[in-house]
Amino acid sequence: MNAEELRSIQKPIKERYRNQPTTALITLKAQGRIGEGVTCNIQTGKALVEAGLHPDTGGNGMSVCSGEMLLEALVACAGVTLASVATALDIGLRDAVVRAEGDLDFRGTLGVSKETPVGFQRIRLHFDLDTDAPEEQLSKLISLTERYCVVYQTLRQSPQMSATLHVSRELRGNN
Repeated sequence: MNAEELRSIQKPIKERYRNQPTTALITLKAQGRIGEGVTCNIQTGKALVEAGLHPDTGGNGMSVCSGEMLLEALVACAGVTLASVATALDIGLRDAVVRAEGDLDFRGTLGVSKETPVGFQRIRLHFDLDTDAPEEQLSKLISLTERYCVVYQTLRQSPQMSATLHVSRELRGNN
């Protein structure tokens, strides 16, 4: 896809959002069901994924780690955003690899230390690009990728969150 094709696809969508702002607000959803042992099965739309404990918290290594899934979501979003911005700016990328690393201290997760926070303490996002684009264009590419990457911005500016409980004695029969 080139810049003109991308603009052509996005133009009517952007116009609709400008003229009818409420149509731009959507709700994405995810659902999981507890599985065997200490796991949760998530239907991704493309495949069923079984999440479980990380081996350093007692998992057997056979299930995906939800912390790694968070980093994978960041990499996926940043990669798609990078490709979109590069296309819009006509920056040729022969290849691009996006990597994320996150530091966790499992003492918090396991309740070993109440002073240790639960969750990632630091996340680093890396872009390895094969391109002839000048430094000025690459700085703009990364800046706009950060700006428009939904997962990156969500992690930087924590959204309001809530948790609710619904108890049902007949949940197994309902999906």
